[in-house]
Amino acid sequence: MTELKKAKKPGGQELQASGAPDRPTQDEAEEAVRTLIRWAGDNPNRDGLLGTPERVVRSYDEFFSGYNENPMEMLQKTFSETEGYDEMVVLRDIDFHSHCEHHIVPIIGKAHVGYLPSERVVGISKLARVIETFARRLQIQEKLTAQIANTLEEVLQPKGVAVVIEAVHQCMTTRGIKKQGVSLVTSRMLGQFRDDAKTRREFLSIIGSPGSSIGH
Repeated sequence: MTELKKAKKPGGQELQASGAPDRPTQDEAEEAVRTLIRWAGDNPNRDGLLGTPERVVRSYDEFFSGYNENPMEMLQKTFSETEGYDEMVVLRDIDFHSHCEHHIVPIIGKAHVGYLPSERVVGISKLARVIETFARRLQIQEKLTAQIANTLEEVLQPKGVAVVIEAVHQCMTTRGIKKQGVSLVTSRMLGQFRDDAKTRREFLSIIGSPGSSIGH
């Protein structure tokens, strides 16, 4: 097992540390929830809602735990004993839950990740953790797709990276236009996956047709 040199944080990833000066206290966050309950037209002091502010804040702590983690550090340990394996590595159907940064409602989907190793491979659980970390932030799907692909390329320095994400956005299905059965598919291809149509087709064939199982 080989440990790569410590990589810098990718540009634009604003990692919010849990003790940052501008982070509200638990009490302030709970009071904000009480304000929203009052704005919605209910009484935060009635029996059924007394514990809701604390529960919501605890939920947010879980939903957005990705701000406290650095996905680049997760990829530092790699394996070089691969017996010369140089074909693509694909991890597909990785479930994730994120939240739309425009309405803070769920994005529920699957991610498919592939890369062409250059001498070293990374543990497959690390790939899933990178996806989970970026997903547990306020997101738009296009940015999420790019962040995953760019991080894998920067740290692993493979011959190519491919990421496809398919997801249902509840900001579209439960509010606004309220269209059911609609999923968004985004992709980012780097290196040989972008330059070589045969490699790209092989990856897409392995992951199957997007949109066939999301939300069903």
